[in-house]
Amino acid sequence: MKLLLTSAGITNKSIRNALTDLLGKPIEESKALFIPTGVYPFSGGPYYAWNPIGGEAASRMCQLGWKSVGILELSVLPSIDKNKWLPSLVEADALLVWGGDPLFLSYWMQQSGLTGLLPSLLENLVYVGVSAGSITVASAFAETYGAERSCAGTPLTSEEIVFSSPKGEICSTLITATGMGLTSFAVIPHFEHKDHQDASLINAEKWASKLTVPVYAIDDATAIKIKDGSIEVISEGQWKLFNPAETQVH
Repeated sequence: MKLLLTSAGITNKSIRNALTDLLGKPIEESKALFIPTGVYPFSGGPYYAWNPIGGEAASRMCQLGWKSVGILELSVLPSIDKNKWLPSLVEADALLVWGGDPLFLSYWMQQSGLTGLLPSLLENLVYVGVSAGSITVASAFAETYGAERSCAGTPLTSEEIVFSSPKGEICSTLITATGMGLTSFAVIPHFEHKDHQDASLINAEKWASKLTVPVYAIDDATAIKIKDGSIEVISEGQWKLFNPAETQVH
């Protein structure tokens, strides 16, 4: 199994080198499929879907110099003969999974059949996750929302948690759900990012305390590389590992 879990994509040379190592060949000789599905629930979702393809984030995902890049839209796959799209996935060297709403992304991973297919494909295919694309690979994951929500078919629980911010305390709903089960740990992206106060150090500890698995909080200059069962943190920035026994915050 080969995964590269990031907060913001291929943002530096260290993460790029890790991707090349997982591919086993240069990016320029590799084919990629890109999944934009997770951003559609957001206001401006169509623009966010374009951003990693041809916008300002393109150089961190789709415009890395790939031999070829295709789009795999999860929400249409159930209505298409699997024999039409599966060969493209089998032939790909990398699956690039963009961020967005992890509940929505997890739901369509299941509905499309990819949740069941990926364990057998990842021997040769490199899974590259960004933000929500990294969150959903866990057996159990969590995400914060301003208001409680649910997604059909996704087992989840919710809990109101008070987080800290520069303007004082804020109350968010932390949703915990079942993910794809590709990793035995969870990920909190955008660690210590000024625009993601729920992922500050003090808030990430509260977030991690609600999960029963180890949790890696990673910033936008960090990635987690998984190869043949080995876990390696690749970082030019900040990260922290929270173990369940150490994060009993209530």
